Amino acid sequence: MERVTFLLESQPGERLSCLLNPESLVLRRQAGVRRRGSTTGRLTGVGMADDALLYTGGGHTELDLDLLFDISLAGSTLQTEDVRSLTQPLWHLAENFHDGAGRAQTPQVRFVWGKAWNLPAVVVSVAERLERFSTSGMPGRSWLRLRLWRLAEPPPPPLQGEVPPLAPDELVPSGEVVGGRSHRLLGDGAGGGERLDQLAEQYYGHPSFWRLLARANGAIENPHELPKNLLLKVPPVPLPGSPTEEPV
Repeated sequence: MERVTFLLESQPGERLSCLLNPESLVLRRQAGVRRRGSTTGRLTGVGMADDALLYTGGGHTELDLDLLFDISLAGSTLQTEDVRSLTQPLWHLAENFHDGAGRAQTPQVRFVWGKAWNLPAVVVSVAERLERFSTSGMPGRSWLRLRLWRLAEPPPPPLQGEVPPLAPDELVPSGEVVGGRSHRLLGDGAGGGERLDQLAEQYYGHPSFWRLLARANGAIENPHELPKNLLLKVPPVPLPGSPTEEPV
């Protein structure tokens, strides 16, 4: 089992962690294509081998995750006898709320799993199977299936040159930045401090450059649990159009 985290975009610093079975991740892509039709119905013909298509653009990418919650597993920050206390926050992610303008919205989250996954999404459906009931009827284990739709990242701003190269022996005081070249990590080393996507936003102007920071700092095994007091290297930013430019 591997730990996966959902970061709430509307509440910076708040995160939901759970265990994920890596074999259960399913991705689907629905392209922006539909059958061409008219007011009288679908456009067809006896000489056509395939329906005429209308390319609308857009579409959506969805992820199906099977998540495990168990009150007997170590590492939970909440001690409870009912596993639904652990899964209820994920159910809330599929509930609508109204913003200040009275418009209905669904909470936006950022799905983070190791170094390979970091993307914004919304939860569109939740299903849960409960097991290991106590004599009083409280479940102790939950298999929860979560369906997410990916959201588009905003385009990165134009890059204005490169960050100066990092001196190999450069050290900086805790929490300070020297010339945009290195950064001493804050936090407790257990998911309660800084995140790579936040630092990428700070230094490069866009969170998608977190992979650049992860590759430049081999000591980072999990970008969600950054080691306390690690001197983070901030490598030069690839120029636009260069072969090594970081993908969004």
